[in-house]
Order: sequence, then structure tokens, then C-alpha cells
Amino acid sequence: MIRLFACTALAAAALATSALAAVQPWVTVTLDPDGEAALINAAIDIPAPAERVWAAMTDCKATRVMIKSLIQCRVVRTGAGWDIREHVTRSGPLWPGFRYIFRSDYDVGRRISFRKIDGNVKTLEGEWTLSPRDDGRTTRVTYKTRMAATIFAPPMLIRAGLRRDTPRVLEALKRLSTDG
Repeated sequence: MIRLFACTALAAAALATSALAAVQPWVTVTLDPDGEAALINAAIDIPAPAERVWAAMTDCKATRVMIKSLIQCRVVRTGAGWDIREHVTRSGPLWPGFRYIFRSDYDVGRRISFRKIDGNVKTLEGEWTLSPRDDGRTTRVTYKTRMAATIFAPPMLIRAGLRRDTPRVLEALKRLSTDG
């Protein structure tokens, strides 16, 4: 069993490395052990310095470009090294709109840790990390999150949507960071 896990981890790392070398997003979406939430692990190499990527990631206007269903991003409160934001998404034919408030803690230019504090999503917690590469000319962005919503849809369908949408978010971040 340990060998199988180790082989799976090595295979995933090899796939991630080849995808990132091709400047494509790498994304996995699985269920957490309790079956209640989706676990997303993703990464992309962006040919821009971390400062430009960070500026796009922390700008509400840019966030609305990255997340197509987002109709509102609002900073509710700020403090030293943190803020609280509200996101509102539009509904679709098969899912409700979501409103969630979350706190982000910042290690400026390097990491954003976030967690839900209110709203109609069940679970939302995770982090973004930025790692400079190529003497700072490229930034590897990694995204890890655990999320669950109270909607009545098969988990397989939800995971498929997240597998489709997460690379789109990363590609949009790349465009915002490189096209300025």
C-alpha cells in the first residue's frame, strides 16, 4: 500500500513537472477523506516577477476577471497583514449564487492563507503560494484549497466543474500578470 501511494505521488509529481514545463496549469481535484469537500491542488508557472503576480491576485477588479461567475468582490476590513473580503457569485441553471466572506492572511509577495468566516458555502480554506524561479523572471503559483458547498449535485459533477474552472482561473491570472 505504501509503495502504491509513493508511486502515485511520484507519477503526480512527474505530470505536474511536465505540465508546468509546458507552461500549462496543473490541477488535481479529489474528495477529502470524509467525502464532504473537494480538495484542489493546482500550480502554474507565470513568466512574470512575483510582484506583478501578487498585484493581480490581491486586486478585486482582477479577481472578477479571473473568476467568471464573480459579480462582486469587496474588501470589508483590513489590518496589518490581513483583510476580510466578500465575494458574491451569480447563480446558474443548476446551482445557486454564493455569498461568502473570508479572511486572508498575507505574507506579502509569498503567500495568502484564507478561510471562510461567513456565507452560504459550507467550507472554504486554503492557500496560494508564490515561488520565484529563473532569477525572479518567473513565478510558480501553487493553489491548495478545501471547499464544499451545500448544493444537491453529484460529487463527480462538482469535481468535473472544478477541474474545468481551476485551470481557467490560473490562465486568467497568467494573462493579468503578463499583459499588465
